[in-house]
Amino acid sequence: MYAFTLERPTTLADATKLAAAGVKVLAGGQTLLASMKQRLADPGQLADLGGIKELSGIKREGNAFVIGAMTRHLDVANNADIKAAIPALANLAAHIGDKQVRAMGTLGGSVANNDPAACYPSAVLALGATIHTTHGTTQRKIAADDFFQGMFATALKDGELITAISFPIPKKAAYMKFVQPASRFALVGVFVAQTDSGVRVAVTGAANGVFRHKGLEAALTSSFTAASAAGVKIDPTDLNADIHASALYRANLISVQTQRAVTKMLG
Repeated sequence: MYAFTLERPTTLADATKLAAAGVKVLAGGQTLLASMKQRLADPGQLADLGGIKELSGIKREGNAFVIGAMTRHLDVANNADIKAAIPALANLAAHIGDKQVRAMGTLGGSVANNDPAACYPSAVLALGATIHTTHGTTQRKIAADDFFQGMFATALKDGELITAISFPIPKKAAYMKFVQPASRFALVGVFVAQTDSGVRVAVTGAANGVFRHKGLEAALTSSFTAASAAGVKIDPTDLNADIHASALYRANLISVQTQRAVTKMLG
């Protein structure tokens, strides 16, 4: 690991100033610290967001839950209100990585990093969540459909911080994850949500970033059955192929995991 200095801001205003000055922010550190240990990253200066109380917590606002960016996976998984209203989100959080990752990893860190096999981006996209950010004195609310832009790429500007994410409560939802056993990331994960505007289906782990599958959405909006999902042909052309699975295998998994999600929701 290269030498670095560590700042520990206690207010969002201080963190915003540091980020604007080019200081690398540290959320849960589940990706950044591992990269630093391998000397793949040399930020020079870090700002640990862990001491900023206003960035943590879960509250209900109308028909949505607003979850602070520094809220740990474990806290989302164990929250009674989330379990009752969006059990799919709590279940997703409960199966990220291992106990150590869930105890330290954060919602905002995962979404900002946008690993192509991460679980949270699929929930954000399928539920039509809104990402709240701050950049200097400017606040933004970014729709999930506009936020994710490919492998490790998002709509965040340099120095812009996620402060919270607002998750609308769906009619029903389910997340089915086919785990890559060594990493615990999703080989393929499918999040299906029935919303007021129709069915949304978000896929993670299968391509170079999380994406909505419009074919599955159209079929399930028309007829919400596993058979309807099974009738949709999944094109493998742009899917990942590696030592873990071929593109065809991932295409089949998208179909199978969607059918399982629908069956669970109808259960």
